[in-house]
Amino acid sequence: MKLWMNEHEYVDLDEGRPPSRQIATRQRFYDYYALGMFLPDPDPVLRKQGKDITVYRNLLADPHLSGCIQSRKAGVLSCEWLIEPGGGKRADRKAADFVRDVLKGLDMQRIISEVLDAVLFGYSPLEVMWEVDGSQVVISDIVGKPPEWFGFDAENRLRFRSKDHPVEGELLPPKKFLLARNQPSYANPYGERVLSKCFWPCVFKKGGWKFWVIFTEKYGMPFLMGRHPRGATTEEINALLDALERMVQDAVAVVPEDASVEIKEAAKSSSAQVYERLIERCNFEISKAVLGQTLTTEQGRVGSEALGRVHLAVRSDIVDQDKALVVGTLQKAIRWLVDLNFPSVAYPRFRFYEEEDLQPERAERDLKLVQQGVSFTKQYYLKAYNFSEGDILLPGVPDKGAAFASPKRFSPDQEAIEGLLAQADERLQGAIERLINPILEFVRGARSYEELQRSLYGLYPMLDDSKIEELLEQCLFMADLWGRLQGRE
Repeated sequence: MKLWMNEHEYVDLDEGRPPSRQIATRQRFYDYYALGMFLPDPDPVLRKQGKDITVYRNLLADPHLSGCIQSRKAGVLSCEWLIEPGGGKRADRKAADFVRDVLKGLDMQRIISEVLDAVLFGYSPLEVMWEVDGSQVVISDIVGKPPEWFGFDAENRLRFRSKDHPVEGELLPPKKFLLARNQPSYANPYGERVLSKCFWPCVFKKGGWKFWVIFTEKYGMPFLMGRHPRGATTEEINALLDALERMVQDAVAVVPEDASVEIKEAAKSSSAQVYERLIERCNFEISKAVLGQTLTTEQGRVGSEALGRVHLAVRSDIVDQDKALVVGTLQKAIRWLVDLNFPSVAYPRFRFYEEEDLQPERAERDLKLVQQGVSFTKQYYLKAYNFSEGDILLPGVPDKGAAFASPKRFSPDQEAIEGLLAQADERLQGAIERLINPILEFVRGARSYEELQRSLYGLYPMLDDSKIEELLEQCLFMADLWGRLQGRE
């Protein structure tokens, strides 16, 4: 900003201050011709072929590629999942239970598999189907949609290629579409595609199979050589040729007495190995592109046990990346679900876990260390043995977040008071819901923030919290009375 002192002099007030506006944008780049339309897909294979992403769907017919994809997805689909509360409050646990019940009513295997399609095609749009169940808004289904139906605009926003907006695309409404993307960037919002790396190996492999079949047909069968007399006519020669053709099919032929038939075996050649090696090499490249390794997908290959462990470790890293992709996508749906039903609570967390063995070697080592006087923290047990919060309670270690308390945790008086609170919890929760439900109805029906603000101001005098105050006073009175009685005894 410039402050003019007079008509000839000014002071630059922004001197030394970094600019707040964005400078490097597609709109300002001189070579960007798709302004106002879909952002061109930078995939080199698609640009060279002049086709869209549907060209990759044809590759899925390859049996080796299909097997590698199933193996990679199985690394995530074989894991169990759970919903953890985002906090220790009762409302946080109730929100987690609600989300867990909603997700268990969905086909999570299919949904997770459709999220993982983003690894294959770069991105995977999933449409969220909402419905009202009583006073709550729930997800009835999450459906993966073909990525070729969508594109990205100059601001990297997802748009639907609808008939009404075929050029610029239709901007999608909020809380309606989840978008899973594999390693996207500003320059490439379409994400990295594994199938793009498999395109040429699949093409060359298909050609190798074609020429190998021709080679086998040509040199895999014996040759039949017919000899006719020198003065034979054309009709006699053609008749002998027809007899040889029938002999190839039926192994039976009738030839003139003065003609002869000779069978010659095809010469053995190593040329067939060229096609076999080509197909094997293509399969190697496909395995590396999808799984990051080859030793566990190719039989008969030479490899040491140490190399096998290295390859499996690389594949484990890829599985962890796929898990993070699924968790990040579904976590967004969980946030929407909580925002619509449980305002002002900590968001539950979606997490994968595997049923692992006890790890006897580690357990034996830890036992020896404990016998020597070493003490381990609760965090170590959670991390080393894959326990969840609340699964274990160490002796002498207070654990406020444990789901199951030790009998020595409370005195008999405290146990009695906790029992009274547990009985009052359901009544208190019902009173809170009656207080909050009118607010939620106004939130769902409001068309703008201003309308919502005005409605809440008018609703506030009508909210009755006397029932909550009465229940809290009863709880405090019972606790005080119990303490006085036990103190007198």
